[in-house]
Amino acid sequence: MEHIWARIGELRRNLAERKLDALVLIDAEKLGWVNAFYYSGYQGTSATVVITHDRAILATDSRYTLQASETSPLELQTQKTGENHAVTVKRLVGELGLKRCGFDGAALSASTFIQLSELPVQWEDCSSMITAQRRHKDAGEIALIRRAADIAAGAYLAALKTVRPGMKEAELAKIIELEIAKLDGEGVWHDGGMIVASGVRSALPHGRASKKTMQLGEQVTVDYGSIYGAYQSDITRNFSLGPVADAEFLKIHDVLLEAHNTAAAALKPGVIGRDIDAIARNIIARAGYGQYFGHGLGHSFGLEIHENPRLSPAYGEELREGDVITVEPGIYIPGRGGLRLEDDYLITASGAERLSSALPQEFIHLSL
Repeated sequence: MEHIWARIGELRRNLAERKLDALVLIDAEKLGWVNAFYYSGYQGTSATVVITHDRAILATDSRYTLQASETSPLELQTQKTGENHAVTVKRLVGELGLKRCGFDGAALSASTFIQLSELPVQWEDCSSMITAQRRHKDAGEIALIRRAADIAAGAYLAALKTVRPGMKEAELAKIIELEIAKLDGEGVWHDGGMIVASGVRSALPHGRASKKTMQLGEQVTVDYGSIYGAYQSDITRNFSLGPVADAEFLKIHDVLLEAHNTAAAALKPGVIGRDIDAIARNIIARAGYGQYFGHGLGHSFGLEIHENPRLSPAYGEELREGDVITVEPGIYIPGRGGLRLEDDYLITASGAERLSSALPQEFIHLSL
């Protein structure tokens, strides 16, 4: 539990700088759970977390008190039957004599905020402060992300052994999910289903797994990950059922491989996100596919699948040691299909480490 207290220690320093008495976090049916978990270690669907300069309180109802006691070092309180989060906050504000409090404006419902605004408290949105703290991944977080990537790699390779012409995209998605569970993964992503897009559907960058059947000769893009210890991985790979019918997609994959690896080789502390994006984008443009790469090159992730920093034309900030980020160039041709190649990287003192190295980057032709 030392990592929780280390996070709370940094949080308290930030609260002191802002002259705030406390941070109030609410997890309501998983809305707001990420930051509540980050500072408490508790992962449920209902909680109120209040962290002051000398106390750290986790209040939840009787359904979760045993779970909370086993997973969180915070002072545990059991909410009374019928006591909602706003009532709990009101009670703790009075008991602790709080006057100026931070809250997570990015993960609080409007109705709950209206109730909180009626309290005799001066509120300050601290969502950006929390996001900035969560950006740097500690050794424990990195180990969990690495394990999540390893699980995803093993699950994908196992699932490919089952693929046959006529199998539905959604069926393959469920097989990958089952293989993740066999390897002790906790699911695919916290929010959203995996992408399995075959044939012409692979031109959809976010083509969720559908009822479409995968046919002989079609290229298939799979964008997925796994969860381990609440942390996620994010990987994209491509394969075909037998020899790929449209041979240009082999050229496209080669272009993506060059763009990906050249950009990844430039990752290090101090580089600007948009400059890394430009490296890959220029390679794709020189190959004649510039108009078919419309999204940013990458994003950070962890407890959430999309976090800052970013690799995109609009991101002008520097990368830092401890950032975890994807590199995922893609080419999508409407009416024909597309491919994307994505891996997870840790920014180190001298460069970057591929956390998803257990999964080969090659385009796989399945022998059927």
